[in-house]
Amino acid sequence: METEEEAERLTPFQLQFDKPIASQIKIAEWNPEKDLLAMVTEDSKILLHRFNWQRLWTISPGKCITSLCWRPDGKAVAVGLEDGTISLHDVENGKLLRSMKTHIAAVVCLNWQEDADKKKDTSGSNLIYEDRTSRFFPPPPRKPRMPGVVSGDTGFSDDGEDSLRELYNSSHQRFNILCSGDKDGIICFSIFGIIPIGKLNIHDVSICFPQMGDHVSLQLLNASICRVALSTDLCHLIVMCSGELFHGVVGSHDQRMAEPDLVGFHCLLLDTSIFWKRKNELHQVAQQASNVEDLTEVIRSSVSVMCKQWLDAMHTFHEKFDSLSTLIVDHGLDSTPQEEFLSLLGGARTSPPVHQFLVNSLGEAGLKRVAKTVCSTGKELQLIVLDHLQPAAEIICFRMGELRGLSKWRARYQSIGLDTTLFDKATEKAGTLLIQVERFMSVLSSAVQQFSNFFNWLLKSVKILMSEPSDQLPPFSSELVIVFLNFLYDQDPIKQLLDLSDADQSIEVDLEKLERVKELTQFGGFSDCEYLRRSLAKEFQQMESCFKEAFQMPFATISRKILCKDIFPLFPHASLTGLASSVIPASISYYMETSHAISTYQTHEQRVIDYISFIIPDESFSAVPKCIGIIRGFMHDGNNEETSYSSPETVLLCVPDNYHCVDLSLYKENQIVLLLNETSTTPDSPENACIMIVEASNLPFVPIDRSPTSSTWKLRELKDSMVYLQLENEKVRSIPHSIVAPLAVSASRGVACIFAARKRALVYILEEDEDEISDAE
Repeated sequence: METEEEAERLTPFQLQFDKPIASQIKIAEWNPEKDLLAMVTEDSKILLHRFNWQRLWTISPGKCITSLCWRPDGKAVAVGLEDGTISLHDVENGKLLRSMKTHIAAVVCLNWQEDADKKKDTSGSNLIYEDRTSRFFPPPPRKPRMPGVVSGDTGFSDDGEDSLRELYNSSHQRFNILCSGDKDGIICFSIFGIIPIGKLNIHDVSICFPQMGDHVSLQLLNASICRVALSTDLCHLIVMCSGELFHGVVGSHDQRMAEPDLVGFHCLLLDTSIFWKRKNELHQVAQQASNVEDLTEVIRSSVSVMCKQWLDAMHTFHEKFDSLSTLIVDHGLDSTPQEEFLSLLGGARTSPPVHQFLVNSLGEAGLKRVAKTVCSTGKELQLIVLDHLQPAAEIICFRMGELRGLSKWRARYQSIGLDTTLFDKATEKAGTLLIQVERFMSVLSSAVQQFSNFFNWLLKSVKILMSEPSDQLPPFSSELVIVFLNFLYDQDPIKQLLDLSDADQSIEVDLEKLERVKELTQFGGFSDCEYLRRSLAKEFQQMESCFKEAFQMPFATISRKILCKDIFPLFPHASLTGLASSVIPASISYYMETSHAISTYQTHEQRVIDYISFIIPDESFSAVPKCIGIIRGFMHDGNNEETSYSSPETVLLCVPDNYHCVDLSLYKENQIVLLLNETSTTPDSPENACIMIVEASNLPFVPIDRSPTSSTWKLRELKDSMVYLQLENEKVRSIPHSIVAPLAVSASRGVACIFAARKRALVYILEEDEDEISDAE
């Protein structure tokens, strides 16, 4: 018995639990900061479980989920969908925080990486940008809620909005980039996961090498991305993809007409050092841009809510008062409701249709209901302006002014695309919107006053017609009744200012007022004097368009500065279509270099080393089946100008006999976790598998001398130096199940979650208890 207990203690990787699952899992990722596991089922539901397997929440986006990753602080999870959308969800409750349509094809991979170093500029000085908005303004307003809608009915709750503000609040975050790749070869970059900052089509990139007087280029076509990974210093992006690799001489007419040299799986190295060099400037711009975008949504929601409320109120008004026109026609009169009301106001005898309308059709109760609806709606609109629309417009003006000031510091911000002219225009548009808000408030107050005065007069008229006392009724102004009947009864200036469908209609402006506005331009007023002819909705559209134009310039500038530095062909495949549709298990990780003897795979001043591991399909290297490739040091030395291409180190592993690799994952301290299924010899054979950890630092890596003109798969040349793994020589734990991908490994927690083919989840502790091991020894 003691011997069995001792053997159990010495068995690597303690099994924490073995739980059944309702549906098979296709994606699984551990939270980087908490003991939480996010899983995606085959029917595209997202499950969040604690380490003890307690389920916290389940959500279903309603679309096929193709990728998932965590924000570096673990407070949000990014989900890539088949239609090209990326959605961000709150870790606390799964609420949708943000949805962005950054791709047009399925988002097959996501990687969210934060800067591993403290914020320093290229000169080494600390630069912490202070957001001064809170000094001058109260907390930013929320979106107004539609009347009658309780929290959560619209998919947006108070708690969800707080989480969204936390997501936007980047002042306390390390600079981070969300990188996404789709099956059509498009890579997108977003700061803090919410501000698009760059885009790259890997079909449009090529790398040129000097070769015997000519420049030889390498270019990928018909590529589909499999995996992307930003380095911890944000200087490089490693991309794994399938595609056709072409070699050619730059400028040759038949360069793209030739047959592809290498069709299969490739590894690309992109230079993203602009993120590292200008991370402080990008952080500042993204912080302002994210808040401006949030406040823009507040304005959009405010205008939408006010427009709907006012249209509903006017529908109630016209639903009652339009019947008067029908009564006038029925009585054979040739007049309008306004003329009939003016006649009543002037003291003339009440016409039969007006008497019937006021006494029978409308009545005192109906009039009071209409009056309450219109007047209360007017007051609600005023509150929305004061509590939401106007504060948002004021803060936007301040923030755009801050960005305008930054754009004038050309030495630092011109390199990331902050254009002074565009931000001058955008700041002016923000100011004109604020003026439009003031005008809207003036028009709204006047309209509400005139409606209230008109209803007070009608109520007194109804009382008189019904021979009831009217001494205690509110007073009214006959002049305002006349103004109302002439300008408001069958017209709607509020709708004209708010409704987007009427946004293109020009508003009549007094010529004298327009001339006074033009005179003000000589004293520093707005250069655009036509804003008085535009509605509030149209002004908002133009402001939003100017914002997009101003922020598009940094996006285009950064996109141009993301370049391809190297292409490494990994293994061939006969069918490119079959390779693109299949899932190649692969893993990319970056580790801090510990040995000063290794210097060939350093990046910039950061001592970071990259490891790339992948399973090679048997049909790719038929002579070397059951093979795993590991590449170390693919990243270039950024300070090395002597060579135009790198010589990474590579090793090929062959899994033990009677096993095949299902999935793999790079672990901490240069370790690789392998999932191996035992090959069944007969249908009745028991289903067994194992989990194995391989020390990559102990493997005999071989440098690969690559030539840019070579059209061969260099990994094939390592056949003679292949390392054959043996179960007795590695850390191995037997699993009494047949297992399937994915493998979810948490380096920060030292755990791995494995999924069995018979719908079970097994969690193993990868970290060994050193005290127990020493006691057992």
